[in-house]
Amino acid sequence: MTDTDAAIAEAGGITARYRETAEERVLEFESGGRTACVAQNREGYAMLKVRPSAGGDELERYYGFDMALDHAAELLGVSPNDLPIPEDAADMGM
Repeated sequence: MTDTDAAIAEAGGITARYRETAEERVLEFESGGRTACVAQNREGYAMLKVRPSAGGDELERYYGFDMALDHAAELLGVSPNDLPIPEDAADMGM
């Protein structure tokens, strides 16, 4: 998957886009005008970074994907269980 390609999943008014850049694996969420991003290094073994957007400043780091998703859901004002996860992003985290 290249920087211009994206795997997309949608559910309950939430859109998730997963892509890989030269440096990172990026999972972006959007819901009701709010955004959140979970990013990990390209190799996939580092801690997950949660940001308010793909280009935003890092808010927190997590080892587990579930904890990063909890924080992303909080930024969106939704339940973590409501976040759609594109198949390509399902293996993020340590």
